Amino acid sequence: MLRNPAKLFGPQPLAAVTTVFAVGIIMPSMISTGGQTNGQTSGARSASHAGVANGSVWAATATGRKVLVPKPKFSPTPVHPEKITHPKADTMGAVTAAHAPWRRTARISNAAATTVPQLPGIDVSAYQGNINWGSVAPHLDFSYAKATEGNYYKNPVFYNQYVGPYRKKLIRGAYHFAIPNNSSGQSQADYFIKHGGGWSSDGRTLPGALDIEYNPYGSECYGLSHHDMIMWIQNFVKEYAFKEHVYPVIYTTTDWWNACTGGATRFGQWDPLWIANYTASHGGHLPSGWGFYTFWQYRESGRLPGDQDVFNGEYSRLKALAKAG
Repeated sequence: MLRNPAKLFGPQPLAAVTTVFAVGIIMPSMISTGGQTNGQTSGARSASHAGVANGSVWAATATGRKVLVPKPKFSPTPVHPEKITHPKADTMGAVTAAHAPWRRTARISNAAATTVPQLPGIDVSAYQGNINWGSVAPHLDFSYAKATEGNYYKNPVFYNQYVGPYRKKLIRGAYHFAIPNNSSGQSQADYFIKHGGGWSSDGRTLPGALDIEYNPYGSECYGLSHHDMIMWIQNFVKEYAFKEHVYPVIYTTTDWWNACTGGATRFGQWDPLWIANYTASHGGHLPSGWGFYTFWQYRESGRLPGDQDVFNGEYSRLKALAKAG
């Protein structure tokens, strides 16, 4: 169901053309909370999630490469919960737009096409409510829905926003809004997996995404040092990869990443990047460690529900990501 590619300003990051998501990492019966063939969510687990030698499992990285993930050993990070008052309003675009330092207008045009397709998609949350996917799906190739926040909030309309696009033949995924000072990275990864964030190699379910960005409740970096923030993200990433056999997508802004991780480079070897930037062409300057982005959120609103996104590549690459991680 390939749509017309979005037409965007600027040159393409050429690395995306050759290295985005190789196919061929299909592991039998990889069924989790996200990708049952009937579009339902459940806590099913399969024999393929059993450990291999020394308790390690295989997981697919950003480029589709399989790597062994040892049973995670977690580094403790500080926990000092803040009062949570508006999880429904904590959406990717709303928080980013409220805190990011750049202007609020996206550089997008119908006049200039790029050489690599930029496939249209959206991300949504409870803020959008139930969506009529029959009217929305013909204009999209993919969608992401917020599933969880911290380890205390579940999107009350997640079924509509996750199963709905699946039934309309869209490629869909789920994301988790991180609150790193509220609880550990591994506990939030487990909460996300349990409540809709799992992955399966059905060709229709994208890897879960970690939304790690500005704090909607307090200090920008949640009171964590660079080291503690890196450890929190690593704890989440490794737990997700170990449980789901695919590394999660990381959503962030370059500004937040530099300020709160000190420009950590290690995650580019594992996790697809979802960059948010509403002014610069093709996401602007990317965080250290990533040579290209996989998704770009270029606007916090538009003619379709939710935030406006593109996938950086052809439809076959998008499907490969959903099939093989």
